[in-house]
Amino acid sequence: MRLLMLTITSAFILTACQQTVFVSSSGDDGRNRVVDIVNRTNAPIQQFYASKSGQRSKGQDLLMGSAIGPDGYRTLNFNDGSRTCIFDFIAEFPNGTELRRDGINVCEEVAWTVF
Repeated sequence: MRLLMLTITSAFILTACQQTVFVSSSGDDGRNRVVDIVNRTNAPIQQFYASKSGQRSKGQDLLMGSAIGPDGYRTLNFNDGSRTCIFDFIAEFPNGTELRRDGINVCEEVAWTVF
């Protein structure tokens, strides 16, 4: 009986894992979309926004209230399941200044440095 329970449990776990892998990889094309946002300014980056290129909305603050200090960086994963590679970036500073760069290919770039 114990061996039967172990076999059934193992089969259930294996099936669940296979389904999870299938579901999580269905929107993924295997491309790396991880980019370091590097701050080489004298002021913190207070907010950072990224939206699919050409969208009017800048989206939500990806730093979620945790600024990138001078000479600091943050690693962000832009894999949202849409297979999009081209994003527009906006970095906002405490004095209200915005630095924007459009058309960044997150499938090819490994870092975006703000000077």
